[in-house]
Amino acid sequence: MVNEGGKRMFFAVFLLLHLVVLLFGLFNYQLKDNLTNARASFGVTYPIARSAALVLHVDVIFILFPVCRNFISLLRRTPLNSIIPFDKNITFHKAVAWSIVFFTAVHIAAHMVNFARFGINTHTGVVGFLLANFATGPGLTGWFMTLFLVIMVVFATEKRRRAHFERFWYTHHLFVPFFVLWQLHGMFCMIQPDRPPYCSWTQIGSFWKYWLAGGLVWVSERILREVRSRHVTYISKVVQHPSNVVELQIKKERTRTRAGQYIFLNCPEVSHFQWHPFTLTSAPEEDYISVHIRVVGDFTKALAAAVGCDFDKKEASGEKSDVTRVIGTAQNPPLNRVLPRVMIDGPFGSASEDFLNFEVALLVGGGIGVTPFASILKSVWYRLNKLSRERRTRLSKVYFVWVIRDFGMAEWFHDLLHAIEEQDTEGRIEINIYLTARMKDDDMNNILVHDVGAERDAITALRAPTHYGRPNWDRVFQGITEKHPDTDCGVFFCGPPMIGKDLHVMANKYTTPDGTRFFYGKENF
Repeated sequence: MVNEGGKRMFFAVFLLLHLVVLLFGLFNYQLKDNLTNARASFGVTYPIARSAALVLHVDVIFILFPVCRNFISLLRRTPLNSIIPFDKNITFHKAVAWSIVFFTAVHIAAHMVNFARFGINTHTGVVGFLLANFATGPGLTGWFMTLFLVIMVVFATEKRRRAHFERFWYTHHLFVPFFVLWQLHGMFCMIQPDRPPYCSWTQIGSFWKYWLAGGLVWVSERILREVRSRHVTYISKVVQHPSNVVELQIKKERTRTRAGQYIFLNCPEVSHFQWHPFTLTSAPEEDYISVHIRVVGDFTKALAAAVGCDFDKKEASGEKSDVTRVIGTAQNPPLNRVLPRVMIDGPFGSASEDFLNFEVALLVGGGIGVTPFASILKSVWYRLNKLSRERRTRLSKVYFVWVIRDFGMAEWFHDLLHAIEEQDTEGRIEINIYLTARMKDDDMNNILVHDVGAERDAITALRAPTHYGRPNWDRVFQGITEKHPDTDCGVFFCGPPMIGKDLHVMANKYTTPDGTRFFYGKENF
């Protein structure tokens, strides 16, 4: 129940609400005394269509709240965070969206039967059916709404969203005309009640009442984003790292951050409308905010080119492309190039932000998913050196696990890990790096030769050894349980979903009510 209780209870309440609304609608439209003619004309499909529409209106109340990130970040800092799984906001947004898809299908199917009966009752047959669908206000707006909904859903699926984020971004904003048409859809009053008060197309409809709360918060967030984007913001330094990683150090006025948070970044030179989430790799104690971006998609490639990076170039001024190098600073930009303007929205809270609430923290990063833990480890390093002005916390031990395919991905993280090891004289941070890529026999032999009797690892030059292969999570969790009995341990993860699923299972498996409890949290953008 530690990891699943709140989530399951919240989702159960969500389902119960839908069930109650659906049953209320069915009884209301089936028994209401001024809808006798409608029921006589269309039968049971009339209350089904209206009840599905009522549930859809309830979904409109919730659909925008989960993507209001400032609102969610504020709520995370309240006692409600222990009851409502705010870190699952995107999951909840998807659940509401699929509910809209399902009840839209029910609504359409019921009305198709209603329109067929309309054609029969009016003796117009197929012509009447087609006219009801495409020559009436409700029919025409309904089919356009369905088209927009299908487009949004298709491009929002996980595979398409990751492959073509730009298409997802633009098509998802079809929700604006979708909502406008929804407001118009209910204003035509195609099916009239038996007696006054009769509805009329001149009336304002009821959709806006359900949309109002979430819509106002969403509009407020967009206004806040515009205000924030006009704060003085500029790139102070650009660093090109191996494995197609670019580091941007950014200065922005009136911005306070917490370790583990993330921001939305916009570069007008690349796109005026696209805002992409990136985890902060800078600590709150530093006078700049930084992000490490893996260059893999259209936006990140265009952004890297805009700031002067060239990962395809094998050599530049005698330097190999697999070497970390400073591309430019605000004072000395890349040759023949002015560093582009950037805009930042945030920072926003995430699961990793809660690491200070636990006595023990297990931080697990997969590949570039290590970025949120760069911020956390830096902050811990500042605290170890008493350079932090932040309040003291109950955190006493940090286990850091990094799972990577090749060591080139760890190059940019070297200095931080070395500094932490040197300053951590009390052994409060334990570092474990797992290298999962298959190595050549010659490379393995060289590593074994250099490892014999060495005080530091042959690959990382850290005192902590590098492990080869995937982590044995049973051994990791069992070890923490033995070392920290009767302790609350926060498990924070960012990276590939498969590792996240394993960690989630392990956190539940090794949690005991009267012993060590593992609280699992995953980054969700």
